[in-house]
Amino acid sequence: MTSQSFYLLFFSGLLPLIFISYFLGKNRAISIKFKGIKIHSQPEQYGWFVALYTTLPVLTLASVGMFLYLFGFNGIPPLMLISASFALGALSFFLVFKSMNEKTRARDKVEGVIKGLLILASLISILTTFGILVSILFEALEFFKRESIIAFITGTNWNPDTAFLEGAGRTGEDVAQAKFGAVPIFAGTFYITAIAMLVAVPIGLFSAIYMSEYATTKTRNRVKPALEILAGIPTVVYGFFAAITVAPFLVNLFENLGIRASYESALGAGVVMGIMIVPIIASLSDDVISSVPQNIRNGSLALGMNKAETIKNVVLPSAMPGIIAATLLGVSRALGETMIVVMAASLRPNLTWNPLEDMTTVTVKIVESLVGDQEFNSSLTLSAFALGLVLFAVTLIINIVSVYTIRAFHKKYKVSNL
Repeated sequence: MTSQSFYLLFFSGLLPLIFISYFLGKNRAISIKFKGIKIHSQPEQYGWFVALYTTLPVLTLASVGMFLYLFGFNGIPPLMLISASFALGALSFFLVFKSMNEKTRARDKVEGVIKGLLILASLISILTTFGILVSILFEALEFFKRESIIAFITGTNWNPDTAFLEGAGRTGEDVAQAKFGAVPIFAGTFYITAIAMLVAVPIGLFSAIYMSEYATTKTRNRVKPALEILAGIPTVVYGFFAAITVAPFLVNLFENLGIRASYESALGAGVVMGIMIVPIIASLSDDVISSVPQNIRNGSLALGMNKAETIKNVVLPSAMPGIIAATLLGVSRALGETMIVVMAASLRPNLTWNPLEDMTTVTVKIVESLVGDQEFNSSLTLSAFALGLVLFAVTLIINIVSVYTIRAFHKKYKVSNL
């Protein structure tokens, strides 16, 4: 039996089971109510109570069977698994329906199931994060067994070209040793990200202030969708824009000033990356600023402040936690961007303060290390996991700092309103 046939047969039986359980549970509650007996919950809640507690065992048994099948335990025939699941569902329906009476707290039990599903959804997010960390950690540790972690974190020379010889068994030959100094890569990542945020934060925040405080409703309804269109443009298109339009413009501009600039520069990539991030910061900041209560603005104006002073001293501090969160999301987007850097800032690790020179980022080197025909267990391939682990740690630190900053603003704002 194919997986498509299994799912079709399973859900063809599950959906009628849910409907019948709901219908019978609801009708029984209505019949009890018509006898003049006061019931704890609404009839619809009794229906959902019977339906949920009938189908949950079915889904649990079927999920366990499919989970075992994915890991190679395919000794249970699919038809037997379906039959056993629905047999368990029939038994569950019989027990639940028989025990249901006017004292059954159907509403509380249904809400308990819903709460459990919400907790499960939260746990999935947390477990996904741990899964990502674990999948990176083991391979990164394998890399650090071969290469020095101190040299990786503090080294300024990234030259892994001879690492492929390990997989070919030619490490004994007189060849230059591969070097994995990641400082130029992370420096380029943070440098380009900083340029992007210098572009995105002022433009995005000023756009949000205009849309929420100064623009009319008609203008805001036109400007905001037009601004958010930028968020849907593929990053490869931004890369083309950076390489074909922005880079030549910057080269010509600085040549007229007597300054030499590269066509693949950190400045060009950072500017275009900042334009890409503007809709994220502008849209989220606009929503946060608009959610500040109007009576706070009115109180500020009543005390003699003008509109600009009210925005500066009242509205923005009140909305600062949301603005910080929007900025953090923009930083995360910039740290993980690849295509713009590949097309506009080159692949060369270059430790420099000059934004007009070419440089690269962590994500670009991760992609470069994982493509090609080199052995998976070579240092070159494993370096991608080491880079990913350090980038994960840096992002985690940024998140922790932002959380504490947001809490500090919340505490200050709460105290100021007492």
